[in-house]
Amino acid sequence: MMSNQITVTVKLFAAYQEAYGVAEIEQQFPPQTPVKAVLDEILKEHPQLEQWREVTNFGVNLDFVSPKTILKDGDEVVLIPPVSGG
Repeated sequence: MMSNQITVTVKLFAAYQEAYGVAEIEQQFPPQTPVKAVLDEILKEHPQLEQWREVTNFGVNLDFVSPKTILKDGDEVVLIPPVSGG
């Protein structure tokens, strides 16, 4: 029987990594979940990161993607906050 969840690995950088204290986490979602749900979940757990919501880009399996991109089981998601400095 198929599982009702997909598992994705989320790579954390900058403020996200500071909030969690680790470089990556695993999250589970129902099938047909868009990649932006990963960020929604993280912001629920760490509301102080809300300031980054509008400026974070998404990558899946090393490609930049739209927030509406549907996740697949085993995907590697990268949340790309703006790089400070410069």
